[in-house]
Amino acid sequence: MSKKVAAIICAAGPGTRFGGKRKKQFVEVAGRPVFLRSIELFSNRDEVKQILLGISPEDEESVRIQWSAKLSFFNVKIFLGGQERCDTIRKALALLKDDIELVAVHDACRCCATEQLVTATLAKAAETGAAIPAAPVTATIKQAQDGTIIRTVDRSDLYEAQTPQVFETALLKKAYAHLDQLDKAAVTDDAFLVEALGHKVAIVEADSSNLKITRPSDIAIAEAILKSQPKPLPAGPAHPFEEAQW
Repeated sequence: MSKKVAAIICAAGPGTRFGGKRKKQFVEVAGRPVFLRSIELFSNRDEVKQILLGISPEDEESVRIQWSAKLSFFNVKIFLGGQERCDTIRKALALLKDDIELVAVHDACRCCATEQLVTATLAKAAETGAAIPAAPVTATIKQAQDGTIIRTVDRSDLYEAQTPQVFETALLKKAYAHLDQLDKAAVTDDAFLVEALGHKVAIVEADSSNLKITRPSDIAIAEAILKSQPKPLPAGPAHPFEEAQW
């Protein structure tokens, strides 16, 4: 029997690097807003019992006007995020239903994650208590000082962390209770907080196709990735002669 899951979708960020009139989480990729695509990764899963969407207070009116019907259809609860990402997650944890066993935290701008990756990460977290998708670093990494390379970093055991990051509910709540004892500026993801407790976090190997949209040029890349992904098969033939086509 699968564990009951809540998904927290983080869409409260300022998106300052993206530029333009619309924040990156609300731009369209292949005809649908980025954040809605991220929600859809969880909305059709039987084990997901709750979806929480964290947005900035300044975006509340426009989100409700443009997308409230769609969000209601997906049973999404909107809440107002905080100044920092960790403040947004902490607010979401207070809204979790009592029977939630696993929490999946996902970037709204990472809309190219596959159903298979989500499934694998949920399964690994159910087994170990904490799991994240991560891609092996393939680029050559240089450490520099004052504009000059001081060394080439061994990349053989380096991974780039992605989302969804999935944790047992009690473990993530405990990690966030410990947040004020840490330097908030150093907290770059939820796994960092869990690691700080001394709990091991498992890796589900992913690749660079689980892209986080950061700049306008990423939109075309995300569209190409989505186009290359296999389409879900329909439940049955669309019309009587479909199976005869070739």
